Amino acid sequence: MKISETDILLVPGYGETPAAHWLHRWQEKIPTARFVELPSTFHPVRKQWVETITAGVESAERPVVLVAHSLGAIACVHAAHALPADKVKAAFLVAPTDLARSAPKPAFEVGDFLPVPKGPLPFRARVVASRNDPHCDYDTAHGFALDWGAHFQDAGEAGHINHESDHGPWPEGLMSFAYLMKDL
Repeated sequence: MKISETDILLVPGYGETPAAHWLHRWQEKIPTARFVELPSTFHPVRKQWVETITAGVESAERPVVLVAHSLGAIACVHAAHALPADKVKAAFLVAPTDLARSAPKPAFEVGDFLPVPKGPLPFRARVVASRNDPHCDYDTAHGFALDWGAHFQDAGEAGHINHESDHGPWPEGLMSFAYLMKDL
């Protein structure tokens, strides 16, 4: 499937997503990409995030591919079975956060997002995870991918795969995303 034939919905995670973040860089490069404007990013509420993602998918005019980072990836998994059938073709889930981790503790009340759903997603998915992500142990991320029936990609030692870990434009991620699109 060609990127130009899809609506790419970019789903950020907790807090502010600065202009240096790869999600913003991808929005600049991909004409069909747009941000899902999640409410209360510093005080996330699962129901609100799921409804916002669902509304974004419903308003899309073409098949949808979700690109999500961190808590946004977890929110997409929560939304997956509520999304319009057959409209979402794939999800590219980067650095999903482990809300049950002991340290560092998430900066918000996580109970609303727990438990993280298990079981296959109703669309193709790829989970990209780092071996040294402070917000999710590598084995936990691999377990998420197995639970969701997703392809798992080892990003090496890449931190949380964000601007703070020097992943501004993240060209390796864009190549991986292009492979996912090619396979659709």
